[in-house]
Amino acid sequence: QVQLVESGGGSVQPGGSLRLSCRASGLTFSNYRMSWYRQAPGKERELVAQIASVSGDTNYADSVKGRFTISRDNAENTVYLQMNSLKREDTAVYYCSARRLYYSPHWGQGTQVTVSV
Repeated sequence: QVQLVESGGGSVQPGGSLRLSCRASGLTFSNYRMSWYRQAPGKERELVAQIASVSGDTNYADSVKGRFTISRDNAENTVYLQMNSLKREDTAVYYCSARRLYYSPHWGQGTQVTVSV
């Protein structure tokens, strides 16, 4: 059974940093494209960043480019999201997703990130 467990969320002031982690089990991690999504209250879930399975190529939402960095450690079955220069509008529940071509994605339970004074 596939499990994705996020951690690292919390409360931080504007301009601060957080590092999210998502540890995967029950799958061959290196075969999966890993992504971070977020959902703010009253809004749809949106893609924040993703990292390819083999090449390690990354892409980001325009709103986080230059501030967030996604990375993966295939030996630890873990994907990270380093978030710097956080803004109030980054407040959301952040979800980890694992997807393999032609298959439905797997999701974690989410971790809350709150950016406020």
